[in-house]
Amino acid sequence: MHLIHRGIVNKKYKENLLNSFKQSFKKGFGIETDIHATKDQKFICYHDFTLKKIFKKKQSIKNLNYKKIKEISLKDNKPIPLLQDLLKISKNKFYLFIEIKPKFSTKLLKKLINETSKYSKCVFISFKHQNIFKILKLNKKTKVGLSFAPPTTVKSIVKKSIIKDIDCLILDKSYIKNNKIQELKIKKYFYTIKNNSEFKKYNKKNNLIFENL
Repeated sequence: MHLIHRGIVNKKYKENLLNSFKQSFKKGFGIETDIHATKDQKFICYHDFTLKKIFKKKQSIKNLNYKKIKEISLKDNKPIPLLQDLLKISKNKFYLFIEIKPKFSTKLLKKLINETSKYSKCVFISFKHQNIFKILKLNKKTKVGLSFAPPTTVKSIVKKSIIKDIDCLILDKSYIKNNKIQELKIKKYFYTIKNNSEFKKYNKKNNLIFENL
């Protein structure tokens, strides 16, 4: 199974926007997206911790209510969607790999589980593994994955791959040729595939998270 990274189907579609997600679904792919929680505890699809990179504003997501974030992003014609908006347009037909960017409190994670409970194709992933372990304590049936990037060692990845109730690993593509990684029985997804040659080279034997193809 392949997923489109942040809904970036091609250069025409910007990251983590509803129209990009819709186009990904039209192409028949699920998506990987990122989430943060706003000051008023709304979950939004957005990668960075601040508005600086995309909106040129030195304001943190966690310190702003969603109403203000929506106002800023609409003005720039890049409306930041709520996770709820994404869930609705997915119609429970496509996989949504939801990357939790910050460390969430148990209260926030409980809210997240409740809000997504009717959507069976949600998989929660995070580089901050505490998020995933807390989720499993709240509901061990929740689909979850652990994310890894260099310089994490292969030994460490192998060790964590056998943790009970972990459904998959999300791995930087630099690990794709490692035999010990490939031998792991757990499902693996490799990110981020950014060109056609890489996609053609790896897509037959691997699950890929790709963009701009």
